[in-house]
Amino acid sequence: MKIHGTEVRGVGMDRKTRCYHYHGAHDVIALKFKCCGIYYPCYKCHQACADHSVEVWPKSAFHEKAVLCGQCGTELTIAQYLNSGSQCPACRVDFNPGCRNHSPLYFEGTSRHK
Repeated sequence: MKIHGTEVRGVGMDRKTRCYHYHGAHDVIALKFKCCGIYYPCYKCHQACADHSVEVWPKSAFHEKAVLCGQCGTELTIAQYLNSGSQCPACRVDFNPGCRNHSPLYFEGTSRHK
């Protein structure tokens, strides 16, 4: 599905990147996976749709655009996302702060937040 002109794949997705697995009001980001360069709403969607294992983004690539705001379509670098305070810097929509709990699945050297 095209979200603001960007291809995003997932299970039961809406136009703001909410998916079958995570569909709360603030679940409005998709992540570009290092392993395939494709945006998915979550790691569970990647597991369901892709035929390969997840590859974690190394710290040296945190300058890469790999996070898509499902509200406005802005692509954020990994560093911008990690430092965003769970809010899109472009449109100010709140992101689900719980997504940070899954950061180690996507981004090297990050830890679970409580």
